[in-house]
Amino acid sequence: MENQKTKEQFIQLRAQGVSYSNISKKIGKSKQTLIDWGKELEEEIRNLKAIELEAIYEKYFLLKEARLQSFGIITQRIKEEIESRDFSDIPTEKLLDIFLKYNSTIKEETPEPHFKTSLQLEEDKLHRHLIEDLTSLTEPQNQFLKIG
Repeated sequence: MENQKTKEQFIQLRAQGVSYSNISKKIGKSKQTLIDWGKELEEEIRNLKAIELEAIYEKYFLLKEARLQSFGIITQRIKEEIESRDFSDIPTEKLLDIFLKYNSTIKEETPEPHFKTSLQLEEDKLHRHLIEDLTSLTEPQNQFLKIG
């Protein structure tokens, strides 16, 4: 039970980016044990990082929303200005360039975190262990896997 709580604390600290040295001092486990846990619990750490990233996105959502709204207003104003011009004696190249840059910025603005279910985490872990087992087979054992 204590070991499980310690592992949960380890997952939390690694997801926050804390170094193995600092975790070792905090929870009293050797760095090698922590490195082993890091490999064993890789998916759980990655998933918790994604959850924490989502919380950061949520926390700053209004700031991001305000930026997008501002980009939208400016884009609309540029578009209206371009539409009102007759293009005969007014240089529009710069205005068109700005319009395209704003559109590009809007498209790049929203990356999405990737989450996995507990079942997907377990399946990934199983697949990783199977691959490790298969790649660690010795040469005589490998010969039985060859076809032909």
